[in-house]
Amino acid sequence: MVNSTEFSGPRPLDFFWSTTRFQVALNKPLIMGIVNVTPDSFSDEGQHSSPKSAIKHAEKLVKDGADILDIGGESSRPGATPISADEEWSRISEVIDELIKWNIPISLDSYRLLTQLKALDKGVDIINDIWALQQEGAEKALVGYGCGVCLMHMKGEPLSMQRAPMQGSCVEAFLSVKQFLSMRVESLIDTGYAKDRIAIDPGIGFGKTVQQNLYLLKNQHDLLEIGYPLLIGWSRKSTLGEVSGGSVQERLIPSIAALVMALERGAKILRVHDVKESVQALKIWNAVRLSS
Repeated sequence: MVNSTEFSGPRPLDFFWSTTRFQVALNKPLIMGIVNVTPDSFSDEGQHSSPKSAIKHAEKLVKDGADILDIGGESSRPGATPISADEEWSRISEVIDELIKWNIPISLDSYRLLTQLKALDKGVDIINDIWALQQEGAEKALVGYGCGVCLMHMKGEPLSMQRAPMQGSCVEAFLSVKQFLSMRVESLIDTGYAKDRIAIDPGIGFGKTVQQNLYLLKNQHDLLEIGYPLLIGWSRKSTLGEVSGGSVQERLIPSIAALVMALERGAKILRVHDVKESVQALKIWNAVRLSS
């Protein structure tokens, strides 16, 4: 186990992501497979909305090479209507019970503190929060669990974020994202979180214009200056459709292209729907990187 007190300042990026049960090595990029237990997911039209189908889908993702599984019970797509905490928990509880038995880190995609605490009590390893733990009491409530956390930037909230995206130039938007993530990291450190528990996500598609999303990718390497691993999710995003002209079902190749560019710019965790193809792309990228 790595002692998180062994370094100060920005943490080495080829290090570990400390989570509830695992020290997740970051000496190579990782694939996070998405398990949406929702009837209104933008990407799969609710194909895995029942616990049984979600578990079966998770089995396939592991077989295809996923390093982490990310379970979500509420859609955060643009325009999504919030559901109740009880409904969210009813969708994911059984799935967590099964997946937690597997020898793989389990992430919860939820911003609700009550849901986060219930999941952590079951042993979930990572809290992946689109609100960056800004909900009242979240920072202090989670600090003692020892879980990994991912802090994401979002402008507004899912229901209306794309109707009122970030204002200003691409440069201004980028600097705003960077400043937000830096401030959220500092707040968690001040609360008592170990540095090796934290990852950051610029939130592609969450309250940003197409051009702002593209600029974030182009300049993603500058976010490494914050000193924390980058978790990046480009998979099937609408910006890819705007650029390529493809529907959601036609965004595999654009998603892989964006994934490779994110890798080139320092991403450590890639959150994807299409695990098999993403793993194949990662293998090619890594083989070229290590060739002599």
